[in-house]
Amino acid sequence: MLSEIRGYPLRVFGICLVAYSCAQMDLALFGYAIPFIREEFGLTLSGVMSIVSSAFLLGGGLLVVLGVLGDRIGRLRMFQFSVLTSSLLVALHSIVPNPFSLVLLRGASIATGGLSYPITGAIITEEFPAHGRGLFMGLLQIGYPLGWAIASLWAMWILPIYGWRALFLVGLLSLPLILVVSKWVREPPRYKAAKDQLSPRPIRELFSASMRHRTIILFSAQFLFVWAYSASIFLFPSYLREFRGMEAFDFALVIGAGNAIGILGYILAAWVGEYLLSRRNTVVIWTVIGAVLFELMIWTTESFWEILAVYSFMSMFFYGSAAVKFAYLAEVFPTYIRSTAMTFCGSGAVVLGSAAGPYCVSLAVEQWGWTLGYATLVGVPLLMAGLLYLALMPIPSGLEVEDIENYFNR
Repeated sequence: MLSEIRGYPLRVFGICLVAYSCAQMDLALFGYAIPFIREEFGLTLSGVMSIVSSAFLLGGGLLVVLGVLGDRIGRLRMFQFSVLTSSLLVALHSIVPNPFSLVLLRGASIATGGLSYPITGAIITEEFPAHGRGLFMGLLQIGYPLGWAIASLWAMWILPIYGWRALFLVGLLSLPLILVVSKWVREPPRYKAAKDQLSPRPIRELFSASMRHRTIILFSAQFLFVWAYSASIFLFPSYLREFRGMEAFDFALVIGAGNAIGILGYILAAWVGEYLLSRRNTVVIWTVIGAVLFELMIWTTESFWEILAVYSFMSMFFYGSAAVKFAYLAEVFPTYIRSTAMTFCGSGAVVLGSAAGPYCVSLAVEQWGWTLGYATLVGVPLLMAGLLYLALMPIPSGLEVEDIENYFNR
């Protein structure tokens, strides 16, 4: 396998990982900024979460359009567009004058940064050999905890001294990546061949008789997972600051160190899904364990070190399950509609879950308190998301992407 991925596949993987990590840094920075945005603009917890929800709804509609363009005008062009525009939009967060402009800017950056999800997934799926493709698709998801860990280091030092606006100037550091993408990334030959043979189809084809079941299940499972995921990450700084009484440096340390340790869970999930179990079964196991650990963290931990320890293990499973979800989603749709499918079932479900989850959980927290509201409306949807994967077909590892559709048809 090693000889097959040396050279271009390994190089494009590294570039995609950097781009994906930068997109996750933006999410992390906004999560850290939320308690301070709330203070500056005089917002309630549900009020600041309504900004998050509105931005995700706005960004979601734009993201679906951009993702479909990945099938129509090419992976490379949309990759370049994503890197350039998201970098500039993140930096502009530092000068927003009011909540309304923050919603608009946040929505645009969610769409352009979120485009990295379907585009990098399509590129890796189409460039890597069958043996090892799932492993590297899973490893690409290390961009989640890596982005959060780097953002935590940035926030630990910048936030207490310069405030939340200075956090977003880090977006300017990713601008040179556009030159790297332009020079070193090509349009995948597998995509060009499929594009020549089959014209890109609209989203409604995902609901054809051959794809309807997997489309509905994957969308629903991703929605529930991201409901729980986004509520956990966007509200966790506020939870640690308001309920646990931690200062900015301490809660940034917990989240950053926990996500750094959680990288091990992503790697292990990718390896298990590729070599020991099917990706479907790995998703179920990782997600259920993650839900149990989240509940333990909320109900049983007390000290700083207890929170850090359980949060780290929870990150390995709860967040680490994304490593195999991503690979499964990218594999089970044909090449000619892959970017569209990943946008709808992946990014589309992500933005809707991110819009609904944090806001609904914030309302529950205001009514029931942090412990009951947080534990119930994060842990239960997460458990449901994992169990939904039992309704999907387990796919053997090592199949070429062209053979996977035949496997489904049989």
